[in-house]
Amino acid sequence: MSKADRGRSARQRLAEERARQAARERQQRLLVIVLGAVAAAAIIVVAVVLVRNAGGGSEPGSDYKGELAPATRQPDGSVAMAKAGVAKPMLELYEDFQCPACKNLEDRLGATIKEQAAAGKVKVVYRPFRLFRQEPLKSNSQRAANAAACAPAGSWIRFHDRLFAEQPDEGEAGFENADLVEWGREAGITGDAFAKCVDGGEKNAMVDQATAHAAKAGVSATPTLMLDGKQVAGGALTPDGLTKAIEAAGT
Repeated sequence: MSKADRGRSARQRLAEERARQAARERQQRLLVIVLGAVAAAAIIVVAVVLVRNAGGGSEPGSDYKGELAPATRQPDGSVAMAKAGVAKPMLELYEDFQCPACKNLEDRLGATIKEQAAAGKVKVVYRPFRLFRQEPLKSNSQRAANAAACAPAGSWIRFHDRLFAEQPDEGEAGFENADLVEWGREAGITGDAFAKCVDGGEKNAMVDQATAHAAKAGVSATPTLMLDGKQVAGGALTPDGLTKAIEAAGT
């Protein structure tokens, strides 16, 4: 082999080695990218699980199996839940079925509120209204509030809890009329009147009145709890804290 041939062969081997090294580096970079993506996905999955577990993983009100105080529809469209003869103290709950904070409050305090009413310790007045003004939240809220206004008092609490259990994610359309009618049926609402009321938006005017009432009462955010006209806040927004606040108001 001539000197020139040996030089070309050495250059060729060097080029081939460099090509193999570049290929190995590309594979290593690809492996790092893939492993990073897998790790990120794992972190997301863990975060989702933690968030769900932090929320209790149960439907609002679904863990309460005790007695319910009788519910009655009041002249202004609100729903009162109280034992016969109990008028004070009065706990008013202003809520929007599309409001995530309201769903969270129902998760935390719904059972306590029901227990206190069933024990004759408090009169609870539910005042759902439409807080949101942007779409699709506004229409979601309006349809749910209309359906709640259509629901008979005897099935209202179960339907109320189901609405929070089925709350759409923010930014997504939901609370469709067909679903609302089906959830009502599952809550024990029978007959065609409810479906007609939901589909026709027959209680939209009542929802508007409830919204105006909330504004007049100074409610600017949901959820808002009023105990004998005074807003419940801070440490009273826990099961033990709310129980003590109701007991103090009843003395």
